[in-house]
Amino acid sequence: MQYVESSSDLLLAFSGLDADLSEEEQAVQDNVHRFAEEVMRPLAAKMDRLSAEEAIAPDSPVYEFYEQYAQLGIDFTDLLDMEPVEGARMRAILLEELAWGDVGFATIALVQSFPGWVAKLSGDQKLMDRFMGTRGCWLITQPDRGSDCTDITGDLLPEGSRQNRPNLIAEIKDGFAILNGQSSAWVSAAPLAETALAMVPADYGDGLYRENGTTNGITLLIPLDLEGISKGKPLEKLGQRTLPQGELFFDNVKVPLEYAIAGQDQYYNSVFTLLVEANQSMGSLWLGCARAAFEHAITYCHERRQGGRPIIEHQSVMHRLFEMFRKVEAARALNRRVSMYNVTAAYPHKAASILTKVTSTETAVEVAAEALQLFGGNGLTLEYPVEKLLRDARSSLIEDGENNILGLHAFEYIARAYKP
Repeated sequence: MQYVESSSDLLLAFSGLDADLSEEEQAVQDNVHRFAEEVMRPLAAKMDRLSAEEAIAPDSPVYEFYEQYAQLGIDFTDLLDMEPVEGARMRAILLEELAWGDVGFATIALVQSFPGWVAKLSGDQKLMDRFMGTRGCWLITQPDRGSDCTDITGDLLPEGSRQNRPNLIAEIKDGFAILNGQSSAWVSAAPLAETALAMVPADYGDGLYRENGTTNGITLLIPLDLEGISKGKPLEKLGQRTLPQGELFFDNVKVPLEYAIAGQDQYYNSVFTLLVEANQSMGSLWLGCARAAFEHAITYCHERRQGGRPIIEHQSVMHRLFEMFRKVEAARALNRRVSMYNVTAAYPHKAASILTKVTSTETAVEVAAEALQLFGGNGLTLEYPVEKLLRDARSSLIEDGENNILGLHAFEYIARAYKP
């Protein structure tokens, strides 16, 4: 234990009680924090006021974000070149800092890398040449298959039943995956994407369904300029308006099987792997949003005066701000713990990732709501940033898996682990 000669001020990094950052991590965090504050926040404020159509128009701020982000020189695929622990720490720092700037833009930065990331993991040079460096998206949800997409094991299916019939199906035939149907409207960055990482129910010639009521499937990398692919209108929505989302339509689209990442036997593992990454990343992203809400609130409470003094001097306000800080720090501690678990355990697990996803998203909603409350009437106006943060945060309880359903999935594994 270190002996303290006298009491002193609390030393905080941008990400709170981070006292063990390496020089490289500190330098990257400083650089990304500056980018988040000077580039992301001003562009996000402009884009939040646009319609969904305007948000993807040629003069949209989103293209300036793409350009400025590229100049920042950060590509999540580069983390694969690091040692696992080093890469996991850096990923958590980057996602939190980017989301502190704007969680919608941060999600674009992450999801655009998915096709390149999977291509690099495959070790196939042709796939790397074709898909790395492209604007990507991740296609897994379908209009009638939201939660079914995450229940790949069928654990939540009643005995004797089966999952909904897919809206998008791949028929495996003559060296191609032939796709027909549509995705849901929630494919992040789809209106802007050039490529997709797609996880699609598939018929290999012996039927669509497996004995347990789930579907067979295939994981593909898809260039979105293939004949027969079209895009729907971008989605109008409550929050994350800086993240364009929309449908993808497929009309007899022939994707060569050389673009397949996982076939019938490997499909389960590929989906499981991506859900581990996605839910863990959501934990980092929404932690950044929660932190932003807390920081806006405490800054405002230093400045706002009522009752003859700054409101931060009122004990009730002190208590509420302390609770917000505590929740943010607790969410970060869990997020870092899960990040380390997923690279140091014998194998990563989506039950661990669900813990941080659910915790961080609920923290983001709670902290953003309390921040708006502390702003009072000002918090309801467009002049201040907290109403946007609350709108953004509310969607997180559903995004990448509705929290209650995710909890049920996670507990199936937890219950088995503790079974006598």
